[in-house]
Amino acid sequence: MSDPDPHLLIVDDDERIRDLLARFLKRQGFLVSTARDAAHARRLLAGLEFDLIVLDVMMPGEDGITLTERLRGEIRTPILLLTARGETEDRIRGFEAGADDYLIKPFEPRELSLRINAILRRVPDMPAARNLPKVLHLGAVRYDIDRGELWSGDTPVRLTATEVQLMRIFSAHPGEPLSRQQLVEELGRGASGDQPGAQERAVDVQITRLRRKIEADPKQPRYLQTIRGAGYMLAPD
Repeated sequence: MSDPDPHLLIVDDDERIRDLLARFLKRQGFLVSTARDAAHARRLLAGLEFDLIVLDVMMPGEDGITLTERLRGEIRTPILLLTARGETEDRIRGFEAGADDYLIKPFEPRELSLRINAILRRVPDMPAARNLPKVLHLGAVRYDIDRGELWSGDTPVRLTATEVQLMRIFSAHPGEPLSRQQLVEELGRGASGDQPGAQERAVDVQITRLRRKIEADPKQPRYLQTIRGAGYMLAPD
């Protein structure tokens, strides 16, 4: 039996754009549902499961970035943001909220389709974590893989949206070095338009911040190691 077609949710307050995207993506072989705002999207998400959400940033009321951040506390469905804004700061806000990719209007529908397929190709790699322990122990800290939560004893350790994504990526590949470029691609930053060197330096900054929450001595990391010439590796107990 063949796999079902991916089901997309398009959230945009502009009816014309919703209809155009829905028609195009249906021709590309996707199942498509649409929502006119954040509240409408929440009602659909309460009753249906989607493979990916295409979400407009500039909506009245609850905007796309705010909705992304709130959804990340509830679901892990990939999110691709659409916006007319092109400033680097706005892209960073989107990624920090938990978006998987970012596409600036105006865009070619074919590019949207390619971005969607690129994200969906990454998603099947995640279930491999089911064969791993449910909890990774990192000294005094433990990471609950299913919940995506970091704990120090009985105290939850707050993670930013980007740190949540990094822990998801590393926990799927414990003991395996991941290059900075791999991390850039997994985080969805490769489509941001920044120069590759800047993207990789941004990953270095995020790793430094994450180490402060994991390591007893972040300057001498034991669990989130730097592997010379290879990248970074999570090495649980």
